[in-house]
Amino acid sequence: MSGASTAPKTLLYSLYCGVSALIAPLAWRKVAGKLRDYGLPEERVRERLGHASLPRPAGRLIWFHAASVGESLSVLTLIARMGERDPAAEFLITSGTPTSAELIAKRMPPRCRHQFPPLDTGTAVDRFLAHWQPDLGVFVESELWPQMLVRARTAGCPLVLLNARLSDKSVAGWTKRPATARFILDQFALLVTQNQKTAANLQAMGAAPDRIRPGSNLKAVSAPLPVDQDALAEVRVSIGDRPVWVASSTHEGEEETVLEAHKAVLKQHPDLCLLLAPRHPERGDAVEALIKDAGLSCARRSKGVLPGPRTQVYLADTLGEVGTWYALCPLVFLGGSLREIGGHNPFEPMQAGSAVITGTGHYNFAETYAELTALGAAAEVRSAAELAEQAAKWLGQPEAFQAARDAAGQFISRQSDQLDKTVDALLALLPDRRP
Repeated sequence: MSGASTAPKTLLYSLYCGVSALIAPLAWRKVAGKLRDYGLPEERVRERLGHASLPRPAGRLIWFHAASVGESLSVLTLIARMGERDPAAEFLITSGTPTSAELIAKRMPPRCRHQFPPLDTGTAVDRFLAHWQPDLGVFVESELWPQMLVRARTAGCPLVLLNARLSDKSVAGWTKRPATARFILDQFALLVTQNQKTAANLQAMGAAPDRIRPGSNLKAVSAPLPVDQDALAEVRVSIGDRPVWVASSTHEGEEETVLEAHKAVLKQHPDLCLLLAPRHPERGDAVEALIKDAGLSCARRSKGVLPGPRTQVYLADTLGEVGTWYALCPLVFLGGSLREIGGHNPFEPMQAGSAVITGTGHYNFAETYAELTALGAAAEVRSAAELAEQAAKWLGQPEAFQAARDAAGQFISRQSDQLDKTVDALLALLPDRRP
């Protein structure tokens, strides 16, 4: 598999380089201001100009670049697995947001460090590359910065596009500029896609077919969400032996449907408790009002209240506890899907042993849900009546529910097998060991 670029530079790329240099002072003021507002020290802010705040480690360095929180966290399991396979390898993660930097710092695998990426200007990128001298560069999802790619490849660093995912809008934009699209994609020695649709899009955009390889969605093999064992035990004791179901990551306009479904299921399971965790906890007051309007009793976690024996809805309007709720109950409705919002990550509840109910507005995970519903690991609903019917089915038919959970677990296991193949492919691209 060739890693050398053969497509020529284009006029559009040259124009991009020129414009980048012109707007660099403005871009610098904007990104530096955001980092300073977050309270970061100046040496970390200057990483955006390519000034490293840490020394380069000895030996071979594998560089991962991700856009933000989700993409950054999704590669940590992969880095840990690569580190186990190659104990001499060192790792660098770059991501642009202070939130991602903070979370990465808490979950950093061994022999790994974080930096903010350089602005996509010649001076900043060259300064970054001169210091870090990466032996392999792995760009996650759709984070395609032209100068970063071209200059890294020119410096002799083989590049991989990993977990590739491109929106239809992005594909349409690139296909209008076929020569530049081919030039950018030609910088990659390997393109590992989340699904067949992305593989087909990359090929249509000009990527060499022999460099495209299907892979797993990294989010499917990320470390499970953290569980607060004390909180879990406390809520479990409060609920007792009552049946429970979870509606997590719900958005405005969805809670009404969930509450209507809950009222319907209560007719069959009168002691049922709904644990409702809105995507944005700051909506707690509005959601509590909806619960009261629906004529349901409510306890609210943000106010330190635990569910009592007659609590029909436990409003979990807090941050960072959804992993605890998945550990509490394996029957999960995942929001962001009853409206055209795009859906949320189904792998998180499945890693906790859950089966998932979803609406139809899950276009960000369309191919994943198609496979999950075909396997019986997820169920798709369109209305409050269908949601109530599905929840009641899984509550009342333990064997059917366990079969769905087993199918979800088997799906996650297959993704883990695919991860090992990705590790093999990445390590194979590393040059001979540095002295």
